[in-house]
Amino acid sequence: MAIMITASTVAVLTTIGIVLSLIVESIQFFRIIPVKEFLFGLQWSPQTAIRADQVGATGAFGAIPLLVGTLLISAIALTVSGPVGLFAAIYLAEYASSPMRATVKPLLEVLAGIPTVVYGFFAAITIAPFFRDMAPMLRQGGESLGLTVSSESALAAGLVMGIMTIPFVSSIADDAITAVPSSLREGALGLGSTQSETITRVILPAALPGIAGGMLLAASRVIGETMIVVMAAGLTANLTLNPLEAVTTVTVQIVTLLTGDQEFDSAKTLSAFALGLFLFTITLALNITALKIVKAYREQYE
Repeated sequence: MAIMITASTVAVLTTIGIVLSLIVESIQFFRIIPVKEFLFGLQWSPQTAIRADQVGATGAFGAIPLLVGTLLISAIALTVSGPVGLFAAIYLAEYASSPMRATVKPLLEVLAGIPTVVYGFFAAITIAPFFRDMAPMLRQGGESLGLTVSSESALAAGLVMGIMTIPFVSSIADDAITAVPSSLREGALGLGSTQSETITRVILPAALPGIAGGMLLAASRVIGETMIVVMAAGLTANLTLNPLEAVTTVTVQIVTLLTGDQEFDSAKTLSAFALGLFLFTITLALNITALKIVKAYREQYE
C-alpha cells in the first residue's frame, strides 16, 4: 500500500510541478509582453533575447501563426490516420481470418516503433519532393493548374505524421471492437441485420469510447510531434491555411527558443514557457471535451 501511495503521489506532484513551472515562467513573460498581443497577434518573429530590466523585448510574439500551423498539420494527419486506422481495425476485428489478423496487426504496430527522425527523413527526402515535382504536372482541361508547392510543406509533414499515428488508432479501436460482447452481434444478426449493418449500428456505437480514446491519443501524439515538422514543414511561422506552404508548430518553436545558450530572463526565452502553457491549455480542453462527448454518448447508449 505504501508503494502504491508513493507512486500515485509522485505522479500527482510531477504534474503539479510541471504546471506550476509553466505558470510561473509564463507570468514573467506576460509582464514583458501583453497577454492580448500573445494570444491574438498575427506575427511571430522573436528577434533577440534582451533583458527586460534593461531595454525590453524586441520582435513580434503573436501565437496565432503557430496555432494555425499546429492545427493545419494535425488536421491533415488525423484525416489520414483516423479513417485508415478505423477501417483497418474494423477489417481486422470483423472480416479478417485468424492467420491474416496474426500477420497484419503486428505489421501495423511496427509503424509505431519507427523513430520519428526516420519519418522525418522519409518526409523530407521522398514525400515533399514528390509533391513539389507533381504539382506542375497537374492539369485541368489541358491547362496547368499553376500550383506551387514549397520544398517544405504542411501537406508532406501531415501525411507522414498520419502514417505514423495509424497504429495508435487501429490498435486501440481494434481492442475496443473485439471487447464488444458477442451477444450484441448475435442479437443484431438474429434480427436480420447484415454484417455491415451490425458493425455500423451496433458494434461501433458500443465501442465508441475506445475508438474516441484512440483518436484522442493520435491527436495528442500529432500535436506534440517536433522532428517531422522540423524536417518536412520548416521553421517559418506563416499564417496560412494552404497545406502546400511551409508552416511551423508550437512545439517546434519551443525547441528552437530553448536551444543553445539562452538567458532565462529574456522575453524570447520566456516565450517558450508561455507557448508550453498555451499548448497545455489546448490539450487539456481537447481532453475534457472528448471525455464529455464520450460520457454523453455512453449514457445515451446505456
